[in-house]
Amino acid sequence: MGELSKNSIFFSDQHLCHADILPPSEVRARIEVAILNFLKNLNSSTPEVTDLPLISRKMGNSRVRRGLLTDDSKIFLSHSFSTKSLMNENTANSFIRVWKVMEMCYQILVQEKKVTQRELFYKLLCDSPQYFTSQLQVNRTIQDLVALVRCSRYSLGIMASSRGAVAGRLLLQEPNQEIVDCSTCGPSGYAISGDLNLLESLVMKSDARYIIVVEKHAIFQRLAEDRVFNQIPCILITAKGYPDIGTRLLLHRMSRDFPELPILGLVDWNPAGLAILCTFKFGSIAMGLEAYRYACNVKWLGLRKDDIEQLVPEESLIPLKPRDHQIAKSLSSSEILQDKYKEELSFMVQSGQRAEIEALYFHGFDFLAKYIGKKIVQADYI
Repeated sequence: MGELSKNSIFFSDQHLCHADILPPSEVRARIEVAILNFLKNLNSSTPEVTDLPLISRKMGNSRVRRGLLTDDSKIFLSHSFSTKSLMNENTANSFIRVWKVMEMCYQILVQEKKVTQRELFYKLLCDSPQYFTSQLQVNRTIQDLVALVRCSRYSLGIMASSRGAVAGRLLLQEPNQEIVDCSTCGPSGYAISGDLNLLESLVMKSDARYIIVVEKHAIFQRLAEDRVFNQIPCILITAKGYPDIGTRLLLHRMSRDFPELPILGLVDWNPAGLAILCTFKFGSIAMGLEAYRYACNVKWLGLRKDDIEQLVPEESLIPLKPRDHQIAKSLSSSEILQDKYKEELSFMVQSGQRAEIEALYFHGFDFLAKYIGKKIVQADYI
C-alpha cells in the first residue's frame, strides 16, 4: 500500500490507459489510498476538495490500434482527462455519485460478493434516492469509477447480467460439472454466464468451421431450431442486441481457442446493426479502458447493400429513424470504419431506408440457412 501512495491520489499516470484486472485486496488498497489522500487534502494547511480526474470517454479521446500482420483493430482511450468537481454545479451530483458507488463497491469487495449493475442500482436507489434515479446514472458512474481507479468493472465486484446464448457445434464444461453439448440445448441455446471468471475457466471443444454472431435472439432461435449447424458446421452466438461483456468474453475465448475459425456477423441493415458489429469487432468507447480485451476480428456477412438490392422486397424497407441518423453520424466520424464499411453506411444514409434480417423470409422460412450457406461458400463477407 505504501508503494501505491507514491502515485497521484487517483492514479492519473498519463501512460496508463487501460483498466487492470486485479484481486479484491488490490482494488480495496486503491480505494483506501484514494480516500486517505482525499482526507489528507481536506486536513492540509490549505484545505480543498480534490477534483476527480477521469480518463475521458469521448470520441475525440479514442484511438485505434491496428495489427501489423493482421487486419485486427481495437479501440483504446488516449491520455486526455475530464474532471468532476464538487464545486462545479454541472458535475457536483456526478462527483458525489462516484464516491457513493466507490463506497458500495468497497463493501461488496469486503464481503467477497459479486453483484449485477441492476442489483447495485436498487441498493443505491434505496440508500441515496436523491442522487440515483435511473439505471443509466449507475452504469455511467460505474464507468467513471473504472476510469478513476483503473481496474475493470468485474474487479470492482460488478458482474455482467446473463443475457447472451450460444448453440451449435460446441462442447462446454464448467469446473466440476458435466459436459454440455450446445447442439442439444434447443432453440434458446446455452445461457452465457455473467461470471467472467467462470467463462475464462470453461473447457471448450468444437469441430465447427465457422462462428456466426447473430444480432437478434429471434433469428438465433430460428437458426437453432432449424439446426443450421448440421448443414453448416458452425457455432451460433447472440447477445440479443447490443453486446454485453459476458457474450463478448465468450466470443473472444472462442477466437483464442479456435483461431482458425472465421467469425461472421449477421446483423440488420441499419446503423444500429453496424454499431453492434463494430462493438464486437473493435470494442467500445464507453468501456474503452477494458473493452479492447474482448475485441474479435468479426467479418460482416450480412445484411449488406447487395442483399438489399437483390433479395429484399421494397415493401420490407423501413424509413430510417432520427436515432439511426445519430448512430450513423457517430460511426462516420470515427476512424474505426474501414472503407467498405463506410460505403455501406453511406448507402444506408443516402437511401434513407433500413431492412431487418426477417425481410429475407419473403423467400420462405427456410431461406435464411440457404442465404448464409451461399455467402459462406462464396466467401462473401467483409
